Amino acid sequence: MPAELAVVDRLRKRRDFLAAARAERANVPSFLLQGRDRHDEAEPRLGFTVTKKNGNAVVRNRMRRRLREAARLVMPQLGRSGFDYVLVARGPCLDAPFQTLVRDMERAVSRLHAAKKAKTPTSKTPIAPADGGRPA
Repeated sequence: MPAELAVVDRLRKRRDFLAAARAERANVPSFLLQGRDRHDEAEPRLGFTVTKKNGNAVVRNRMRRRLREAARLVMPQLGRSGFDYVLVARGPCLDAPFQTLVRDMERAVSRLHAAKKAKTPTSKTPIAPADGGRPA
C-alpha cells in the first residue's frame, strides 16, 4: 500500500457510517460529504457509499474508485485528525472530469469544517411581550 493511502484509514462498521450520517454535511454536485468529529487525535477515517440506484456493480465500483482517488489526493492536506468522513456518490460523479471531482472534494471538506465552526450556541430565543400577548 502506498504511503499516501496510509494517512486515511477506512470506515468499516455500520455504526460509524450511521454516526457520520447524523453529523455535519456538505453538498456538491457529484457527492455528499458527511463528517463527524470523534473527539480524539487518531487519523481520519473515510467511508464510501454508492447505492444501487447509481447503476450496476461495474458503474458503482468505478464511482467508488474515482472518489477514493480524489480523497487520496485531498484528505492528507485537508482532512482533520479525529474525523470520520463518508462520501455518498451521486450520478455526476461518474461523468465529471477528474479535476472537477478533486475541486469538489476540496470545497466539500472546507464547507464541512466551516459549518462545524459556525455552529456555536447563541441565544436567539424570541423575547415574549411583557403583557403575554402576541407581538405586533
